[in-house]
This record gives sequence, C-alpha cells and structure tokens, in this order.
Amino acid sequence: MSHSVWIGVLAGCPVAHAQENHLPEIQVQGPRDASIGSADSASEGAVERESYQSRPKLRPGDIVEAVPGVVATQHSGDGKANQYFLRGFNLDHGTDFAVTVDGMPVNMPTHGHGQGYADLNFLIPELVSGVRYRKGPYFVHSGDFSLAGSASLDYFSALDSPFAEMTVGSHGFRRLLAAGSRTVQDQTWLGAIELEGNDGPWNVPEKLRKANAVLRYSQGSQTRGFSVTAMAYSSRWTSTDQVPQRLIDSGELQRFGSLNPTDGGKTRRISLSGKWFDKGPSGDTEFSAYAIDYRFDLFSDFTYFLDNPDNGDQFEQTDRRRVFGAQGSHTMANRIAGLDGVLSLGAQWRGDRIGEVGLYDTEARRRLGTVRNDKVSQDSLAVYGQQLVSFSDRWRGYVGLRGDALRYNVQGREPAFGPLNSGRGHDAQLSPKFGLAFAPTPAHEFYFNAGVGFHSNDVRGATITVDPKTGDAADRVPALVKGRGAEVGWRFQPHENLTATVALWKLDLASELVYVGDAGTTEPGRASTRRGLEATLRWNFDRAWRLEVDAAVSRARFKGVAPEGEGNHVDNAIERVLAAGITYIEGPLTASLRLRYMGPRALDTLNAVRSRATTLLNFGARYAVNRQLTLGLDVFNLAGRKGNDIEYYYASCTAGEVVSGSCSGGVNDRHVHPTEPRSVRISARYTF
Repeated sequence: MSHSVWIGVLAGCPVAHAQENHLPEIQVQGPRDASIGSADSASEGAVERESYQSRPKLRPGDIVEAVPGVVATQHSGDGKANQYFLRGFNLDHGTDFAVTVDGMPVNMPTHGHGQGYADLNFLIPELVSGVRYRKGPYFVHSGDFSLAGSASLDYFSALDSPFAEMTVGSHGFRRLLAAGSRTVQDQTWLGAIELEGNDGPWNVPEKLRKANAVLRYSQGSQTRGFSVTAMAYSSRWTSTDQVPQRLIDSGELQRFGSLNPTDGGKTRRISLSGKWFDKGPSGDTEFSAYAIDYRFDLFSDFTYFLDNPDNGDQFEQTDRRRVFGAQGSHTMANRIAGLDGVLSLGAQWRGDRIGEVGLYDTEARRRLGTVRNDKVSQDSLAVYGQQLVSFSDRWRGYVGLRGDALRYNVQGREPAFGPLNSGRGHDAQLSPKFGLAFAPTPAHEFYFNAGVGFHSNDVRGATITVDPKTGDAADRVPALVKGRGAEVGWRFQPHENLTATVALWKLDLASELVYVGDAGTTEPGRASTRRGLEATLRWNFDRAWRLEVDAAVSRARFKGVAPEGEGNHVDNAIERVLAAGITYIEGPLTASLRLRYMGPRALDTLNAVRSRATTLLNFGARYAVNRQLTLGLDVFNLAGRKGNDIEYYYASCTAGEVVSGSCSGGVNDRHVHPTEPRSVRISARYTF
C-alpha cells in the first residue's frame, strides 16, 4: 500500500486524529463510522449524524449515550453535570470517561464537586457534527480520565441553512435556538444562541435559567486552514437532590418531593479556542489552543440533619478557575524494514489556575463555616508517539508510548488546617500501548489491544495531612493512579449497511482512590478488577429503516481479602446495559424509538442491597411541512415507568427523626432520585 493511501486511510481513522478539520461543506456531512481496514479496535467508532441527531434528548449530555454502553443520568438539577456509567464504573460525573468538545477538555481536575467533573450542559446538540469514541487505555492520544473510555464531540463550521427553532413542553419547559452561517469564498462565520427554561416535575420548581452562545470564524481549503471559536454559557437552578426511600414508602414525602428547597446552584463557562491544520505531501499537522474561564457554585444536602441536628447538613461547593491548554500533532507515512507504516507524534499541555476551590457548611445558602478554601495550580504535560505498520494485506498493528507529567501547588487558606494541608509536588507515568488487527476475509476482522492508562486524583488529596472536618490525621494519596487494560474483539461487516462488533475486555486499577468533595477528604480504596463483554449491531435493513442495538455486561470486584464487615463488590458498579433503537427516515418524516435498560447493581460492598432496574422508552419525530417549516414531537418515558436515575445506600437523618429520637447515629437506607415521568415536547423550526 502506498504512502498516500496510508495517509488517506489514517486521516479518517480515530487513531490518527482526535478530531477532524474539514472545509464547511465536508463537516456538514459528519463522520462515518469505523470500518474494517481502518478501525484499530472493536470498541472504537464514530456515531453517524443521522443516529444522534434523530434521538430524543431530555438533556444536552444525553448525546453521549450514542456511545455504546454509556448511560447518562441526573441526580440533581439540570445545571449540574450528568451522572455517567460505563464498563463496570459508576463514573460519578466523569472520573474515568474523558470528554472533549471541539478539541477542548470538558473534565475538570481538582474540582469543587468531584474529580473529573464533566459538565456538558453548555453543549448545543444541533451544532454537533460528529461523535467519536474509544474505550480502554489502548491509544496514545487519550490521557487523563480515559481509562473506561473517551468521546470527542466536534462542532460544524457551516450549516446547511440558518434557522430558528422554538420548543415548549411539559413542566414549564421552553427553549429558543437560533443558528446560521455565511460563507464568502473560503471564509465562514457561524453563530448560534440558545435560551432555555425548565421547572421539571419536582414539587419545588427547578427554575432553570440557561443562556448559551457560539461564534466561529473559519478560513481555508481542504488541505490547509484555521478556525477561531468563542463560546459563552451561564445557568442557574434549584435542585431536588436524592431523598430517602423510607420517606416515600411511608407517604411522608412525595416521589418528586424535596427535603431542602434551597439546594441548587449556578455556573458559568466562557472559552476561546483556535485550530490550525495543514494536510500536505509530508503529512498532516494540527495545532490547537484554548482558554477557559469557569465559575461554579453548588448547594447540596444529602444527609439532612445527621451531622448538624440544629442547622442541617447543607454545604456549598465552589470552583473559580481559568484553564489554558495547547496541543499539536504530526502524522506522516513512513517505511520500516520495507513495510508501509504511519508514524504519529504529538504533545499536549494543560494548565489549571484555580483561584478558589472551596467547601463550606451552609444553611439556606448562608455560610456558617469554612471546611476548605484552597488556591491550586496544576500543570499536566504529555508527549506521545505511535507507529502503525502494515505487515500484509491481512495483518497490521501499532505500538505506542505516552508520557505524562503532573506538577501541582496547593495553598490552603482556611486558618485552622489550611497551612497543614498545603504543599506542592509532582508525579509522572509512562503508558505503553499495543494493538493488532487481522482480517481473514473482507467481512471479518479480529483485534487485540492492550495498554496502560491512568486517572489523576484531586491534588488536595496528595498534600493533605489533617482531616478538615475532624482534625484527625489523614492519609495522603498518589496524584496519578495507574490502570492496565486489555481487549479482544471482532468486527463483522459484510457490506456498508450492516456492522456487528463484539469485545471482551478487562481493566485493573491500582486503587479505587476517590476524592470525596462532599466531605473535603480523600478515601484511599483497594485495588480492583473489572471485566465485561460488549456487543453492538448497526443495520440499515431497508432504505428508510435503521436498527441499532448495544448490549454490555460487566463485573467489578475489589482484589484481596475484604476488611471485616465489608465485601468485595465495587458498590454502584454498573452490571448490565441494553440500548436499542429503530429509526425511520423517508421523505419529510424522521422518527426514532429508543429503549434503554439499566440493570440492578450492588449498592454496598457485601451485595446485600441492590438497586432496582430502570427501563426507559423515548420517542421522537420530525416532519418537514415544507422547505421552511419543520414540526417536531418528543415523548420521554413513553411507558410512564417509575424508575430511578440513581440509587445510593448510606446513612442519613431527617428533621422528624431527630425530634423523635429515632436517628441514633443515622438510618441506613436507599437514597433515590426518580426518573422523570412521561413528558412531551413539541417544536417548530423555521429555515430561512
């Protein structure tokens, strides 16, 4: 195979690029899924535009459910990041699932609420041109937070036509979106603005108020060009957090009731980014840079009156930071021992300047005391290289090496324990990667992948010496936690209208270390192992019909002998997921019916308490009345099932239990956040 052909193949392959840079007319089409001959694992791919755009989406973050095996839920207000599940992980808000939007990282390290916090509420789904994903630590381009997987979402540089769309729905939902672009010669301006409000089904109205805007300028040709993008987003809301199941069962609290009507928050995100690319005879070169200004305030109450019977247990978490970053890569054809190959080289830098990351005791959003108030600076630097070689028409493989280094400085400003928990340090890791692909026939391809990866911990846990709540001595944790993974897979693709994949995977973590933002401390956990099986089916069985099925089963266990009173189940680790959808696109009508099943899972390490299964059925349809007007209908939870978005098992104490004297150090119980009831949204889009 010639050098030019290899470059062409790799230009469309996720191994070569984290995201594509095309002329506007190419970006409008969106990416094609991975295929035999270009994919390097069974669990990587690209979601085609028709699939994710036709899906009914209750929240912007739901778009990541287009990644096979991913579940995105919510346990608080719609201004808070989703709760993610994948490959035997309750990923919290993104600890081991890395997300980028238009080349910018979404995950936040050393965040006020949780490590790796990935808030996608600034996303405008209609602008997304492609969703690319990888799973496992097998590729050099993926770094922090990508042990379970990663997703790259790109925005269009140009739209087919400008449009304005209005949506109204159940529970006070309303949304206005206007977007358009204009191209003159090789220069394109794109702009979009979104306004949204929602009260939700909650007894205490959510009062979501959201504003969002995007402005992009792009210029160039198919082989060379650049773009500059500005984004601005702000949101405020009142949240109904999880509540004890015992109160719902006794009738003391309604299913959508709240125990603290002052919970909620506000957030803001402003960014400026730029990308430049050059696709020439010597290879493909890309460079991008970004700057993000981020603000976050969150008031939560999960234990009610357990710790403070007088004022309650509400707390505030804050985050004030600026994020700067740059990355560059070069991909070129080469020859090794007479064999055709492709060499990829790259470097990445990210710097977080956190002016305040804080935790405060509050009552009705009024501060009562400071638990932690820190100023943090951390820089991560990575370099990587990957060599792909074609051994024959049937065999190809790659080897890669990634090096990551982290430096951090924590300055505690809380008078009592802040100086004791301050400090600076560094950590580093080398991560080798390997992959092999074998295609015995044009319709079948087999894969083997292995690699080392990591996730970072909140660096406050790497400098801590004293528990800020109790004053007791606290154990420090490493800044980087290593993980090792491997996978065997098979892809069946007899023709372009049918693709099936199967992947058998395993992942070992050195420690389930998690910074607990709700308490301001780090809990060192035991080593763990996960393994599972995933299968996908994509079938265009007719010109108008498309069937999609994703199934995943996984098993997560702690290693070694369990401490007394504990077991080896990793609590809240997802075990079974099934997602299926059928889409009809013919003439003016587009319709999609989607089912998502999330099976029971252990809520404690003994597996004595298990969650309930949740099944949701959603329907969406669009009908083009004429060239200008398109009407839409979305029905969420079509069957009206009473499930839970999340379930946790822990001790809490309500005001009534304090008065009656039945608290006794806390009542262990399920704490649930229900799925939303059946709701309807209708929309009208006018295209200019």
